[in-house]
Amino acid sequence: MASLTPIAGTLGIPKAAHLLRRATFGPTKSEIDFFSSMNVSAALDSLLAPLPIPDAPIDPLTGSNWLPKPTELNSGDDSLFKYFQSWFLDLMRTTRINLRERMVFFLHAHMPADQSLIENSTSLYYQNALYRHYAFGNFKELFGKVCVDNAMLKYIDNTLNDYGSPNENFAREMFELYSIGKGDQIGPEDYTNYTETDIKAAARVLTGFKHNFEFDAIDTDTGLPRGNLQLNGTNQAFRHDPGVKTFSSKFQNTTVQPKPEFMIDGYATEEGAFDELHQMMDMIFVQDETAKFICRKLYRFFVYYKITDEIENDIIGLLATTFRDNNYEFAPVLRQLLSSEHFFDVDSAATSDDHIGAIIKSPVDLVVGTLGFFKINMPSDISDLYDIAYSSGILRDLVNQGMKFYTPIDVAGYPPYHQVPAFNRNWITPNWLARRYQFGFQIIDGIKNEMDVIMYKLDILDYVNDPANISVPSDARTILTELTDYMFTNPLPTERYDYFLNTIFLENTMESHWTDEWTNYKNTLDDTVVRSLLERLVSALMQSPEYQLF
Repeated sequence: MASLTPIAGTLGIPKAAHLLRRATFGPTKSEIDFFSSMNVSAALDSLLAPLPIPDAPIDPLTGSNWLPKPTELNSGDDSLFKYFQSWFLDLMRTTRINLRERMVFFLHAHMPADQSLIENSTSLYYQNALYRHYAFGNFKELFGKVCVDNAMLKYIDNTLNDYGSPNENFAREMFELYSIGKGDQIGPEDYTNYTETDIKAAARVLTGFKHNFEFDAIDTDTGLPRGNLQLNGTNQAFRHDPGVKTFSSKFQNTTVQPKPEFMIDGYATEEGAFDELHQMMDMIFVQDETAKFICRKLYRFFVYYKITDEIENDIIGLLATTFRDNNYEFAPVLRQLLSSEHFFDVDSAATSDDHIGAIIKSPVDLVVGTLGFFKINMPSDISDLYDIAYSSGILRDLVNQGMKFYTPIDVAGYPPYHQVPAFNRNWITPNWLARRYQFGFQIIDGIKNEMDVIMYKLDILDYVNDPANISVPSDARTILTELTDYMFTNPLPTERYDYFLNTIFLENTMESHWTDEWTNYKNTLDDTVVRSLLERLVSALMQSPEYQLF
């Protein structure tokens, strides 16, 4: 039976590695070793610890950030967008043993944004900051703020939603994709969890909320900019529908309307329109299915895409109860899921349902995870870091592997996180797989700037020379074992291990050949042979099917 019972005892290396791979981006051998001596409660304490708010991204043209909005002194928005992308990816790389950036990425995957439609990089930064503010916090509160987030208002057309001329686009996606889910269609305009009538009513609640790219309307809870309502000289929100909005029996025939104290001559005030939004959030989040829908998304993101009846009953249902009982706070649910026997795959002796090493890495996990695992040094100069290392290197690699970062193909986000039935298998096509394998060569050769100077690369000899990474570098088996134990999720079968050792690394020579070559390198400092053999090995490991999984 699938179990949310917390595992007992110290984690050990395999469990610590699994937890950190799913919770962070590219845990190092030292980090895994450090966590291996913890019990799961202490590990989650560390992963869920609050962190300082990171500094905003820098515009290399000015040497400072461009908040609250760019001026004529700043780079153009296309460049600022690349700097924002680079900044977020670098936070994933540098925020080590903490779950926060993984959760920010989850929220972006769940409630995405598309710069090609929004055309405002600053609004993407503020949305990203909003997700970070609530990464371990209250999803119900976050969701209400997403409804008036500037990037979201522009992205899914609610900025076009007016009294007398409602636009239903965001209301539809709000129900179907981001909160309660549609469920099966059970009749004309009637789904399991809501009806077309509910979409129309929700759209009316949301009328009048417009994006504000001046960023001068500030949310008092977060200190971040939000959208606003246009008001006339008497404080009337004249583009907001002030009438009664009646929802269907799916929502217990709830009615939403401005309270009398928030009305002026038949129109709602700004306070009245926001109060209606809060009423609608209460209505959505009192439904049992809302908690289940979000817990399914969390499960698929952190554990596995397939949800059987057993998982639905024994995992999703209990997580949803925890979510509701804690007023939709993320931290208790994350702690319950990530400490469970089920997450660590010890609740069943069967091997047919193993999920450790069963998720295909996203391009972000593969590329940023590789940078993290091998502790690859990145440029300290912000222009080199953003313009070359990320914009001309890593962002290009993500696109080549099938991920246009912050340009998902539709409002549901990146297909591997939602598209039935393939889910994460959508990351693999013949072309994208070839590009993944090509990345193994590129990272060893190094990414260069226009002056042919290497900006970053994997120096595998430096890595192997570090005793924190390889305990006995003169021994070929030790090198392979310690690499594969930490790079791969599961032990290699003997035949596969021997292939990497003998065919790839030793090129069918005796193991003593490596020891002799290593001794010669140490005596003469001529690294030609050992570097070539190590690069051949690590390139093959990165191009293996095993390395594509976590």
